[in-house]
Amino acid sequence: MKKQLIFFGTALILTLSGCESNSHQEDSSSRKTASSHTDMAEMNHSSSSEVPTDLKEAQSPSFKVGSQAVIQADHMPGMKGATATIVGAYDTIAYAVTYTPTTGGDKVHNHKWVIHEELKDPQAEAYKPGDEVVLEADHMKGMMGAKAVIDSAEHTTVYMVDYTPTTGGAKVTNHKWVTESELTAK
Repeated sequence: MKKQLIFFGTALILTLSGCESNSHQEDSSSRKTASSHTDMAEMNHSSSSEVPTDLKEAQSPSFKVGSQAVIQADHMPGMKGATATIVGAYDTIAYAVTYTPTTGGDKVHNHKWVIHEELKDPQAEAYKPGDEVVLEADHMKGMMGAKAVIDSAEHTTVYMVDYTPTTGGAKVTNHKWVTESELTAK
């Protein structure tokens, strides 16, 4: 009985401590998953409304600023199924990246999303999987200035959203980023 309680407690702590950075892919290593949960716990769920100066507003986004949508992304607990209010919509390239935080610790695998304008001195064309970049995004502790490898690239509209987690807790404001494919009409 004691072992079961310890196992249950450990599983509960891991579940509540962060989000899984690769919501639709399973890691072959439980260590990778555990480090993703821990690292994502330090994510700045709310952020400022500031965006890179060279980021272009979407001309005809599927979800207009001020409208609501349902989040299908599962980047962190309480996100999937939450009602989002669209704060900003931008046309760009969204990248999933793997990087080692500048503050030390395990690699963060398949972090979604960093946009093209949040890379240091980005080239004009999209990066390809396997390309190395330096991050200027500050979504998580240790992300700014970290060297990263591109896992995937997607030309899309990204959204900054406000939402209240389905698990309860404080409202998240100016969350960066959710892609168009991760939202559905309300």
